[in-house]
Amino acid sequence: MRKKETIILIISSIVLGLVVGLSSLFLGLLLNFVEHLFLHFEETARYPMGIDVAPSTRLWAVFAGGIISAIIWWILRTKVKPPVTIKAGLGGQNMPALQTAIHVITQIFYVGTGGSVGRELAPREAGAMIAQKWNDLLLKYHLAVLSKDDVKLLMAAAAGAGFAGVYNAPITGMFFCIEILLKKISFRTVGVSLSMSIIAMLVSSSVRGTEPYYLVGHTSFDTTFLPFVIVIAALCGIAGGLFRKSFTWAEKHQTKSNHILWQLPLMALVTGMTLTQLPQIMGNGRPLAQMAISTTSNHFILLLLLSGLIKGLVTVLTIRSGAAGGTLTPSIAIGAVIGTIAGMIVAPITTIPVWQFSVLGGCSLLAASQQAPLMALFMIIEVSHLNYSALIPLGLGVIISTGVAKIVLKITIKSNPL
Repeated sequence: MRKKETIILIISSIVLGLVVGLSSLFLGLLLNFVEHLFLHFEETARYPMGIDVAPSTRLWAVFAGGIISAIIWWILRTKVKPPVTIKAGLGGQNMPALQTAIHVITQIFYVGTGGSVGRELAPREAGAMIAQKWNDLLLKYHLAVLSKDDVKLLMAAAAGAGFAGVYNAPITGMFFCIEILLKKISFRTVGVSLSMSIIAMLVSSSVRGTEPYYLVGHTSFDTTFLPFVIVIAALCGIAGGLFRKSFTWAEKHQTKSNHILWQLPLMALVTGMTLTQLPQIMGNGRPLAQMAISTTSNHFILLLLLSGLIKGLVTVLTIRSGAAGGTLTPSIAIGAVIGTIAGMIVAPITTIPVWQFSVLGGCSLLAASQQAPLMALFMIIEVSHLNYSALIPLGLGVIISTGVAKIVLKITIKSNPL
């Protein structure tokens, strides 16, 4: 019996990898289409923000996106059976196919118009829903009866594969599955999740390519960087803990009633007005992160600091106002800003390139805000195409930042529980 379940898991991993990969490909192409339609530009690693787009276009694009998204989410949450979270789906709740698909597409749409929220939640939700419907098909046609643990594994692995397909990051997708969703490492969980993520990545990248998501330098990391790692990781741990506290509050108190019809458009208008002056805060955080990584002049310190603070605030308030979306890439952006500023401050006493500080900051704050050091470590390595020399400094960084964030979260919960 166990052998039969294993064969079904292998077949399911292959099928779901292919289907989820196609889903991720579609969502990636949809994002490009929306950006072209509303902002008239094509996002690439070298051109991640619409800096050449007219300020008025930036404003009206995200405002229109906010109005349309608010109406769709209002209908989904008040007029029909609402979509459920991945966590609820893993717990056994039904993820309605049509509502989940519309919910996922709306997330991508809003990010594409310039909305300040991560786009990585959408492919994960799509993957989990697809896996659940695959299991329903197995049951309907009496092909197999999987255990609850195996169904949960397939859904979690498919969620990670959705991420892997969008960002070309299969190891990250695997760690998202086993470190965040399942919290269980075994040959079975690693085998299913990693194979599914690899297949999804291959399918999506066959059309979209394998270019790095962030453009960084090529200098190898050196052990002389380690003393700086300790300080920067600790700072990012504090900031990451506070950011996690903030977006957790926003998710808990998110607008789901009729108030979304005015709160989200209002927040979109505020976002649009901000974009007229700070286009780097648009979208999921990639523009700000790349700006921080590419900046070498200390004349931009105040601009980066302001951008990082506003990015965090706007992202939290956007989620609070009713928008659904992720927090991974916004976390990277905020962390990259902290790292870059620190790198510029110590530049007179070291020859370490500033971009390494940026990458360290992004990786450390991501680990702290998500409480997932392994996922954060390999995400930055995969999406930036870093070499093995990054493992030690970034590994040390995620350990320190995650530990510091835990302390911050405990202190803030005791002093001001949610």
